[in-house]
Amino acid sequence: MILDTLNQEQKDAASSDLGNNLIIASAGTGKTSTIVARVAFLLDKNIKASDIMLLTFTNKAAMEIIQRVSKYFPDEASKIKAGTFHSISYKLLKEKSFNLKLKRPNELKTLLKGVYEHYIPHEDTTAYTHLHLYDIHSLYLNTFDDESFEEYMFNKYEKHREHSRIYQDIMDDFAKLKQEYDYVGFDDLLVLAQELIVKENISFNEVIIDEYQDTNPLQGKFIDKIQKKSLFCVGDYDQSIYAFNGADISIISTFKDRYENASIFSLSKNYRSTSAILDLATRVISNNERIYEKKLEVIRKDTNIPPRLLVYSELYEQYQKISEKIEKSSTNYDDIAVIYRNNSSADGIETSLRNLGIKAKRKGGMSFFDTKEIKIIFDILSLLGSKNDLMSFVNIFSYNHGIGAKIAKDIFNSLLKLGNGHIIDGFLEPNKTKINVQQSLIEEDNLEVEKNLIYHSGLKKEALYFIESLKTLLSKIRYMKNPQDMAREITLSKFYANIKEQLCFVRSLRKDGTNDEAIKKMSMEAIERKLELLINISKPYRKLETFIHAMVLGSSEISSKSGVNLLSIHASKGLEFKEVFVIDLMDGRFPNTTLMAKSGTEIDEERRLFYVATTRAKDILYLSFSKYDKIKKITYKPSPFLIEAKLI
Repeated sequence: MILDTLNQEQKDAASSDLGNNLIIASAGTGKTSTIVARVAFLLDKNIKASDIMLLTFTNKAAMEIIQRVSKYFPDEASKIKAGTFHSISYKLLKEKSFNLKLKRPNELKTLLKGVYEHYIPHEDTTAYTHLHLYDIHSLYLNTFDDESFEEYMFNKYEKHREHSRIYQDIMDDFAKLKQEYDYVGFDDLLVLAQELIVKENISFNEVIIDEYQDTNPLQGKFIDKIQKKSLFCVGDYDQSIYAFNGADISIISTFKDRYENASIFSLSKNYRSTSAILDLATRVISNNERIYEKKLEVIRKDTNIPPRLLVYSELYEQYQKISEKIEKSSTNYDDIAVIYRNNSSADGIETSLRNLGIKAKRKGGMSFFDTKEIKIIFDILSLLGSKNDLMSFVNIFSYNHGIGAKIAKDIFNSLLKLGNGHIIDGFLEPNKTKINVQQSLIEEDNLEVEKNLIYHSGLKKEALYFIESLKTLLSKIRYMKNPQDMAREITLSKFYANIKEQLCFVRSLRKDGTNDEAIKKMSMEAIERKLELLINISKPYRKLETFIHAMVLGSSEISSKSGVNLLSIHASKGLEFKEVFVIDLMDGRFPNTTLMAKSGTEIDEERRLFYVATTRAKDILYLSFSKYDKIKKITYKPSPFLIEAKLI
């Protein structure tokens, strides 16, 4: 039995009675093994797998747990309802035949812009932009407590009180537009799923929650609305680092007050880091209030290299010298991580590594799925998988400069009528008896109408060639079923070849208007690498809809490179490496006083970030700071965390 592989603390937690259980699992104490054992314990007690819900922070984490459970219960593991809050919500809604077109935030922000411009004139510089408004509304949905968005804006943002009613109207119209086309964002999934849970009285025998310290009020309500006999929450208050995204540390700190007969278990044996690394992290985090008492015991005795402080005279000297140190290291590059508080730090270290010919993979920045070369493929697939996806249609046409958003939308509406409500039918097999619906769009010569139903008087030849090549591609893949075959056919098409050429041309332009052929070649190679990754990740999927939504929900977990890991602290969460560099430990940068003031967070949150960063290291830990930035002409003082760590 798997329980026999655990230490006594893990075993006690994993085999606890059904009820309200909170497990405080500090960094490196084997929380995943404990969760796996808990699931196995429940199955061994003849609780049905379909009666267990497992909520994790990433889909990758859920997959790892299910795979480990399947070694003991191969027939049952796949029946467990497992995934992130968003993916579980999606599954629940699809089971009840909800028609959903899941869209990423960047796509929905584009949709919001059209609504926003009806209300806010260009000359109004006092209002939030549509991008900022979208983010604020998302934070509101994740944290609000029974007040309207107008009330929320009026009470929280004093300088925007005069716009609060307008902001409410914008978001109301935005909600109606999303509903019209069945579009949903990540936040919408949770809201809709909660309504479904209450309406259908959805229940489980036990709900297991990983990374409980990072749940926000919206997720907390989701948990509370599920009918359940037992709750098993695993988390560590010292690793709560998502306050900027609505995470509320009081959810874990008040567990015993909110749930009757709650039991608290603590895992104290650390299997990841050496005692020197853990002692340093503990010295700093102990300055935060202790919510639940805990004392960590280091199990590893094989090595104990003291953490080292690296001090440099100048900011970019720091990046160069650290890159040289990495070059000389005997550690495999894939097992080295450079961790930073601010994304701006990554540019310096990435450039320095590249100058030395060292490969690096950077998690953060633009999503793989938001790059133009990948986004258009998913827009084409989304168009095929839906009757009326306006956003995907307009996005595809935006790749041709001769077709603006307004014309694209006009064409879409006409084709929808010509296809009796189905855009692909209107494109490839139009109902010509309804040709009158498109008279405003077509050329006067009706012979041309018979040949191509989407000629528009404002379209140039280049745009018509674009349309014809798109039609040819759609006709080839329309009846394909396998997502990988469809994606491959798109990448090999004449239509996509023109897109690649166009993107590489733009990316290789010099300031004088000429092209840098070397950069153009590199751009083409980079696109081909992305396409190879896309083809590979599509392999396990048999249904187009399943593939599209899995990629949207798990887009942040995709990585295409190997080499040194360049990670923000938030991106490093849950990972571990033999050798870790935590850089730019200067007062003002880490802790980041600017972000603290902007988000209203306290120094405690920054200290938890430091704790998470340092506890990613297993064997070797370097902490570095520089005294001066010669470009900005700023003199730095060392981070107070270095003082708390007793390194200064």
